[in-house]
Amino acid sequence: MKTFKRAKSLVAAIVLGLGVAHTHAADQSLLNSSYDISRELFASYNEHFAAVWKEKTGNQVDVRQSHGGSSRQAQAIIEGLRADVVTFNQVTDIDILHQRGKLVPEDWREQLPNSSSPYYSTMAYLVRAGNPKNIQNWDDLAREDVSSVFPNPKTSGNGRYTYLAAYGFAQQAFPEDQEAIDGFVRTFLNRVAVFDTGGRGATTTFVERGIGDVLITFESEVNNIIAEFPDHNFEVVVPKVSFLAEFPVAVVERHAQRNGNLELARAYLEELYSEEAQRLLAGFNYRVHNEVVQQEFADQFPAVELLTIEQIAGSWDNAMEVHFANGGKLDQLQRR
Repeated sequence: MKTFKRAKSLVAAIVLGLGVAHTHAADQSLLNSSYDISRELFASYNEHFAAVWKEKTGNQVDVRQSHGGSSRQAQAIIEGLRADVVTFNQVTDIDILHQRGKLVPEDWREQLPNSSSPYYSTMAYLVRAGNPKNIQNWDDLAREDVSSVFPNPKTSGNGRYTYLAAYGFAQQAFPEDQEAIDGFVRTFLNRVAVFDTGGRGATTTFVERGIGDVLITFESEVNNIIAEFPDHNFEVVVPKVSFLAEFPVAVVERHAQRNGNLELARAYLEELYSEEAQRLLAGFNYRVHNEVVQQEFADQFPAVELLTIEQIAGSWDNAMEVHFANGGKLDQLQRR
């Protein structure tokens, strides 16, 4: 897996995600717009897909990447970034591509299995060596002696998942007591040391700048960080209750057709469901749907109760309106 330093070098070479040039001559070029912390994952998957496509068609494909908070990536596409596919971390960031220009079909969730989510994860904690604050669950993150780091829910699907996971915990802890639920989440938010715009920025704040007692991010990212920085002796804590973090994908049909890449774009996403690709995803610490691969990696993923958006907020549309719209509950609870 590429190191974070090498990932930073790659980012420095990207303007709006339009990648570094490859030495070989490509027959086709595809642009994948993705969430902030998926750089290493798709660098590996792109090599896999290029080999599959070469064997199938005889053509060499150059897959380019654009990375950032998924909401910002969606906005960039709306403003003209000609991505062929999106591999996001929240369904609303794909929905808006339909709502704001019909860039994806309304029924995009029905185009691929598992509601077009080839893999999933949940929120977990990265704590410092020895877990000195003994952080085990969401209620620990509201303690006065604990400071946390996670992305801004306004700009990051990662951050919205964290907020919703904490909110779901509070709903279970204080059933039918809205005042207590809001009070817990308000305190939880007040303990945040830094709200970065995306997941990779939050990782840098915690790992390299040494800020905070706990980084809250995807379980996959937590495990990848531990592998990347063995000298730090970080530890992973997976709370008993967390949020089902789906990773939806879609062909940006208007752009893909204009780019002459419709068949290529569909194949790129369909291959994510193959057993070999599912194994690659699990190797990057994502939970997958393939039963064979699930069994192979069973020891890697602890049991956790995964709350759905329907359980917590009724629907994503309702969550965006009630919690994340300007002046919504998130803004209200962040006021000091």
